[in-house]
Amino acid sequence: MYHYQKLNSHMALISQLEPKKVDKALKGVYWVKAMKYELDQFERNKVWDFVPKQSNTSTIGTKWVFRNKLNESSQVVCNKARLVAQGYSQQEGMDYDENFAPVERLESIRIPLVFAAHKEFKLFQMDVKSVFLNGYIS
Repeated sequence: MYHYQKLNSHMALISQLEPKKVDKALKGVYWVKAMKYELDQFERNKVWDFVPKQSNTSTIGTKWVFRNKLNESSQVVCNKARLVAQGYSQQEGMDYDENFAPVERLESIRIPLVFAAHKEFKLFQMDVKSVFLNGYIS
C-alpha cells in the first residue's frame, strides 16, 4: 500500500498529457521544467553558440518534441522535452555535401557479446542521458 501511495504522490508531480505545440507546453509547469532541463543540458555540454545570422546562409529551424516516459506498468514517470533540429529543411549540395548516421554494424556488436558469453562475463545495460550531446563533431 505504501508503494502505491508513494507512486500516486509522484504521479501528481508530472503531466499525463503530451502537448503537440510549444504554447500548450508553456502552460504546464512540468513541461516548462522539462524544457529548461533540456536547455541546461545544451549549456552544460557546450553544444551550441548563439551567432549572428549571415545573409548568405540558411538557418535550420528547431522544434520541441514532448514525450512521457513510461515504466513497465505503462504509468507516466517522467516528462521529457527534446529540442530537435529540422534537418529535413536542408538541401543537398547547398546546405551539406554528405550525410551519415552513427549506427554500429551488427558484427561490431556481436563480437564482444560472443566473447563475453564464452568467458561467462556478466553483462550490464545502461542508458546515458543526453548521449548525443556528449559526442564530438569533427
